[in-house]
Amino acid sequence: MGTAEVDTADDLSSVSPDAVPVEPPHPVVVYRHRLLTRLSHWITVVCLVILVGSGLQIFNAHPALYWGDRSDRDRPLLALTARPTESGDLRGVTEILGHSVDTTGVLGVSTVDGEPVARGFPAWATLPSTQWLAMGRRWHIFFAWVFVLNGLVFALWAVLSRHLTRDLVPSGRDVARIRQSLWDHLRFRLPAGERHYNVLQKIAYLSVIGGLGPLIVLTGLAMSPWADAVVPILPAGFGGRQSARTVHFVATFAFLGFTAMHLFMVAATGVLNNVRAIVTGWSRVIEEGGGDEQGQGD
Repeated sequence: MGTAEVDTADDLSSVSPDAVPVEPPHPVVVYRHRLLTRLSHWITVVCLVILVGSGLQIFNAHPALYWGDRSDRDRPLLALTARPTESGDLRGVTEILGHSVDTTGVLGVSTVDGEPVARGFPAWATLPSTQWLAMGRRWHIFFAWVFVLNGLVFALWAVLSRHLTRDLVPSGRDVARIRQSLWDHLRFRLPAGERHYNVLQKIAYLSVIGGLGPLIVLTGLAMSPWADAVVPILPAGFGGRQSARTVHFVATFAFLGFTAMHLFMVAATGVLNNVRAIVTGWSRVIEEGGGDEQGQGD
């Protein structure tokens, strides 16, 4: 009897061709944000800080909101007031649709030089910090036009460069993934970096760029006597100048809400990587399997 030989070729042939080693995910550096995107972003940041601070300074001159064309002081939608107590102290009271809340120290009454004073928003939130309506209006109007021009330049560039259709408008595949993307965000299953905007980012950015931003600008113009004289239909379209002021106020705080969520997501997905991307354009993303060391994105 002879010695049986083991056929190693048969053993190898029994291995599935799909059972090949898979390269683990690894970081890849990609060019995420173009120069004009980055410039527009930082100009918006500067404008937003100054516009909100100076806008609250203007609001403090008459810290109440109404609906219609005139101020109805007996029925404000919102009012930040200061009321004296029996002991002679001032208490800050915020009225919302007829309901009152004590907001002393924050809204209605603030401490200045150790003394409580009647003041809608506190000094740290306004620009300038002292009560100076004329200067607040100058800052607000100047940077409002910077904000508008910056937005127009970005919008024109986004259309001409196809950044709008290529990177911001959700595709059919994106729409199909809305549910999964929302569920991933709720569970904080967030990538440390992405080549492209996810569907929730696209919806949020389009809502701000195409909706909230223009609404803030139009309601701001509707409050202007100049715009009222040139385009009288503008304030009428919002139900009157006081209505436009109310919508302007609410839209501004909606913009701040978007900004707060944006900053939260920046922190949750990597502060240093995100800041580097919006400053230099380059971002580190996680690639599944192989890939080039450098790639193009926006």
